[in-house]
Amino acid sequence: MSVLTSSDGTPRVAVVVDSAASVPDEFRASPLTHIAPMRLHVGDATYRDGVDISPADFYQRQRGNAHQISTSAPTPADFLDAYAAASEVCESALTILVSGAFSAAGRSAELARQEFSETHPGFQIRTLDSQSAAGGQGLVAWEALKASLAGCGLEQTEARALAIRSRVRLIAYVDTLYYLWKSGRVAGIAHLGTSLLKLKPIFELSQSQVLTLAKPRTASRAGEKMMELMAERVGNSTVHAIIMHVSAKEQALLLRDAVEERFDCAETFVTEFTPVMGAHIGPGMVGVAFCPVK
Repeated sequence: MSVLTSSDGTPRVAVVVDSAASVPDEFRASPLTHIAPMRLHVGDATYRDGVDISPADFYQRQRGNAHQISTSAPTPADFLDAYAAASEVCESALTILVSGAFSAAGRSAELARQEFSETHPGFQIRTLDSQSAAGGQGLVAWEALKASLAGCGLEQTEARALAIRSRVRLIAYVDTLYYLWKSGRVAGIAHLGTSLLKLKPIFELSQSQVLTLAKPRTASRAGEKMMELMAERVGNSTVHAIIMHVSAKEQALLLRDAVEERFDCAETFVTEFTPVMGAHIGPGMVGVAFCPVK
């Protein structure tokens, strides 16, 4: 086994995520990272998120078949594959998971950890609930990767991820409530009925809690309100931010420009929601996950 090490010879820590995470391209390109795919069920067909179907193909199908689409967590075998690949170049792994309030991914990861530890007792694995999803989960995973690249061991890498978890927030607006209404994934949406589906509500996700913050009727007002809400939470702090979208790149780039103009940004990234997340949100969603520097 050729183990990747930092400049001081410390074995680097692999970072594993499920595909609910919206992560920077730099994260995906790193030999230290691995993604366990969730499943998309479109009619009678099943696809591995990010492996068997592209976001563009999925969202095209979604527009015509929303009522036939569902999702499920990665299997333990998916995490076993990730741990096996990680063990080829690292001596430990930290798994950053979508909030357990939204998915059974954590259960699959834990079963895989137990099984892999029996056959590879020298390979340490820890799992961490991000208490978030999409870009929020991505920020926690990105912090873990930066810690690993800086030479931190498993314990320090986990500590750095934990240190930012409670400060990560995700604010986004959806273009229509239709997909959330159909999915039943967010409490308080199902009872609204079709008469309110044209609203562009702004949601906040923080520490596994989803709150509705505002209900503007236009995308432009939703963008303005998101900036106001972010300012209330960030103040004068420097921030790390991930801008997310579902088939709305132009709006996402405008939001990125607004964020960079208004706030002191240490780094900003633009990513597209993975299909497994977009399945419950629908096209037109734009949002920002951010973490103030303490």
